[in-house]
Amino acid sequence: MTPKLEAAYAEPHRRYHTREHIEQCLALLGKVPDLQDSERRILELAIWWHDAVYDPTASDNEVRSAEMAKADLREFDDISIHAREEVARLIRLTAGHEVEEEDRLGEIMVSIDLAILGAPAPRYDAYAHAVREEYAHVPDEAWRKGRVAVLQRFLDAQVIFPDPAFAEWLDAQARENLTRELASLS
Repeated sequence: MTPKLEAAYAEPHRRYHTREHIEQCLALLGKVPDLQDSERRILELAIWWHDAVYDPTASDNEVRSAEMAKADLREFDDISIHAREEVARLIRLTAGHEVEEEDRLGEIMVSIDLAILGAPAPRYDAYAHAVREEYAHVPDEAWRKGRVAVLQRFLDAQVIFPDPAFAEWLDAQARENLTRELASLS
């Protein structure tokens, strides 16, 4: 991790989008089989930079994180232009969490980013609480309305996790967690 990334993930307003989140994502990537070394490296870099810019009052965090990754990765002699572009593309996918079919790296990236949704209930609840703290500037009623919309969008999706292995592993627990949080907000 670069000093710039270290500082970003240590920003005082972060409660969930911290280095711990990155380390958990990297641990999940370590469990993904059948990746070429180059694919694994691209995913590692995308994970490191995907939340580098995190301003809860902004709507362009992923775009800015992708641009930061492209700029920062120019400093690495062993990372090609193609790899930098692919890292940036994967980061941008985490904005809407929608992936085209047959985009294996995109499916993995989005599934890893969303894996917290399928965590055991106590860990999910801690995540939900931490995200609410990150959005402390949002009044309760506006928070509830926005959060309900986000949770419902995930629940309404045919698949939450685009990677089939993640879906099989985490979907049922994710739906349970989302339903429980949704009920708590009404």
